Amino acid sequence: MDGTRRVLVAADKFKGSLTAVQVAERVTAGLRRVVPDLVVEALPVADGGDGTVAAAVAAGFERRTVRVAGPLGEEAVAAFALRDGTAVVEMAEASGLHWLPAGVFAPLTASTYGSGELLRAALDAGAHTIVFGVGGSATTDGGAGMLAALGARFSAEDGEPVPPGGGGLAGLARADLSGLDPRLSSVSLVLAGDVDNPLTGPTGAAAVYGPQKGASPDDVRALDAALGHYARVLEAEIGSRAAQAAAAPGAGAAGGAGYGALLLGARFRPGIDLMLDVLGFAPALARASLVITGEGSLDVQTLHGKAPAGVAAASRAAGKEVVAVCGRLALTEPALRAAGITRAYPLTSLEPDVSRCVAHAGPLLERVASRIAEDFLV
Repeated sequence: MDGTRRVLVAADKFKGSLTAVQVAERVTAGLRRVVPDLVVEALPVADGGDGTVAAAVAAGFERRTVRVAGPLGEEAVAAFALRDGTAVVEMAEASGLHWLPAGVFAPLTASTYGSGELLRAALDAGAHTIVFGVGGSATTDGGAGMLAALGARFSAEDGEPVPPGGGGLAGLARADLSGLDPRLSSVSLVLAGDVDNPLTGPTGAAAVYGPQKGASPDDVRALDAALGHYARVLEAEIGSRAAQAAAAPGAGAAGGAGYGALLLGARFRPGIDLMLDVLGFAPALARASLVITGEGSLDVQTLHGKAPAGVAAASRAAGKEVVAVCGRLALTEPALRAAGITRAYPLTSLEPDVSRCVAHAGPLLERVASRIAEDFLV
């Protein structure tokens, strides 16, 4: 590499205020206020949750849209990304909480059917590799809706389909996977997530994530029991593979959608590691002399598979210095350094009022980026 200073901006979204693309734009603008001719490469990143398709499109993938069923069965327009036979499918696009009316939750009835339709659309587009990012879902149905959209049948005792959602699985009598789309057997399906929870139990899909989707304590108990019943019925249908998948890391992701993906033969990989590969992070990193990463809140959760931790780990392994931008900072300096981050620049250092910080995140981020330029590039 020549002696030109090159900055790689590889940050996730600031949830509720800026997309990952907007973060990169604002950081770039702030850096160039101080160093006008600075070479900046933007590579918005995501960890498999909401924003994953947008990150892929920003990296050069083609955006494809399709009409699917939303989590309550209403029509929704969802997108996936495609490049050279690789599709990036984001579950939240079809089955995310954002499709529910404000203040409305449907923990027992929300379905992943639309996510299955999105996977089918990727197959129709000729994808031979599908990266399935899970997170941000409104659902806790163990991926049953998704599997149904791909040709599986889940019947009650009377032979009728069980109602949609995790609650309906309590009445499941028979599961038939023989009608699954045959193209699934020849595609490489990779489950990208940042959680390693099993399907059921105290660390399972319902117990850990159900409350985030509006589930009451009674709902959580009902959903956990229904998911356990679902796995047992599937075990009777396909054997021990169903039980093994239920206990596997990632099965509990996105209300058990990870379990459905594992039943389809998916390989589980930490979302940020997989997405860095898909987005072409390594060659961009090789060109950089400084890396700027970040997300809305740098906290303990960041250290457990979130995008900034993945970016910092890969950058440190390549001998590149990393600084971070964030809305709020809840990590100590030693914790940051242990993660490979030299320094973090929170927006709250400029505007302590969090609501104002969120409302004016863009201009504040430009000011923070100018500080980074002064500290590291001048």
